[in-house]
Amino acid sequence: MIQRFEVGPRMSELAVHNGVAYLAGQVPEDASQDITGQTRQVLEAIDALLAQAGTDKTRILRAQIFLADVADFAGMNQAWDAWVVAGHTPPRATVQAVLAKPEWKVEIVVTAAV
Repeated sequence: MIQRFEVGPRMSELAVHNGVAYLAGQVPEDASQDITGQTRQVLEAIDALLAQAGTDKTRILRAQIFLADVADFAGMNQAWDAWVVAGHTPPRATVQAVLAKPEWKVEIVVTAAV
């Protein structure tokens, strides 16, 4: 069975199947913030979605991070490093990409065990 959460006309924010939670790419609500602030917002959204699935950040299987500008790598890592739990850091990839809105600096996709 597939469970979908926060279902919209175009996409769902979260799907759970066979004990795995698949999150849609999360972006900041307030794009006026710098990279560290935008990343914190995205990580808070990820926490909330994982909680809906009955899991948390210690069970992330992988993370994919998209930065509009790779020069923001250090600022993104500042927020990331404060958020991840020691001993539970997931496999991760970070790439530079053109994001859907020019004011977004970061988008993060995670997959987690439930």
